[in-house]
Amino acid sequence: MNLGKLGTARRAPETTMIDTADHDDEQQSRPGWLRRAGALLGRGDGDVARVLILALIVVAIGIVAPNFLTQASWLALSQTATVVAMLALGQTFVIITGGIDLSVGAVMACSAVIGAVVMRDAVASGFEPGGAIALGFVAMLATGLVAGLLNGLAITRLRITPFIVTLGMLSVATGAMNLISGGAEVVGLPPQLGVIGNQALGGWVTVPVLVTAVVAVIAAVALDRTRFGIRTFAIGSSQGAARRAGVAVDWHLVRVYMLSGALAAVAGFLLTSRFVSASPMAGQGLELSSIAAAVIGGASLVGGRGSVLGTIVGALIMASLQIGLIIAGVASFWQTIAIGLITVAAVYGDQIRMKYSGDRA
Repeated sequence: MNLGKLGTARRAPETTMIDTADHDDEQQSRPGWLRRAGALLGRGDGDVARVLILALIVVAIGIVAPNFLTQASWLALSQTATVVAMLALGQTFVIITGGIDLSVGAVMACSAVIGAVVMRDAVASGFEPGGAIALGFVAMLATGLVAGLLNGLAITRLRITPFIVTLGMLSVATGAMNLISGGAEVVGLPPQLGVIGNQALGGWVTVPVLVTAVVAVIAAVALDRTRFGIRTFAIGSSQGAARRAGVAVDWHLVRVYMLSGALAAVAGFLLTSRFVSASPMAGQGLELSSIAAAVIGGASLVGGRGSVLGTIVGALIMASLQIGLIIAGVASFWQTIAIGLITVAAVYGDQIRMKYSGDRA
């Protein structure tokens, strides 16, 4: 059985035929230019439209604040986007399965704090900087994997909804990192860590950007070209159909949440390398940014739909808004309001795009 076709809406054949006929009639009744524009904007499941939106945002902010189109602005934007993108990549896999992970921001910060403490203590114990950094990264990755494992097991074994489980993990991770750090920023890390986070190759591309690009390519291949990705879509379309096709749904969901936790840990490492410190406050609000980036990128909160390219574009849109509004001198409270409104507008625009491109959710 082709798992890629699992979970499509099961309706009576005559109902499906009527719906299809009505949809086709509606499409044919529209002006030719509107159908052609809709087809263009619908290419790549709407990725063309999202790239155009990103370009319009960049141009608009560049006109209001010319400093936005500078090298320094690009470096700030790309550094911000890497963290959001890394979290959003894991979130995309989770959302495609029909779940949600509200803990990614807290898991990122908790992983960063634990890894930073390990680095600091390793340096104090006489470890070489490279060895201390490696130990810290392993500690971060282990923290993220354990958090994801606990999320997945609670969801699949206890049958608690992902919203509640990951909300609980958000609280657990927040409390744990404050206990470990005493609520204070962890400093005293190897200075060499800053080279990883801030050195720009050719003056434009930092190591975190390269790492994010590599992870995104791997994630795209995994989602589109492997059984792991096919099963992820199948579960999001219909868990029941996936089970009947022989998919080990529970084990797959555990792996998806572990992936989300692991990518949150990688994001924590990138953020720690940027500031050469780890703050318990670092992840606040990033869970919402990651969800917004994935949803703006076309992921459906009911599952079964999403793409890595769309998520990356969504993360760039979020980062562009954040950095652009700061450069434009917009007050922080207005920044939050503007980003929220634009997020809703982007999702609504995607629905309009699907309507006029002929796609049906």
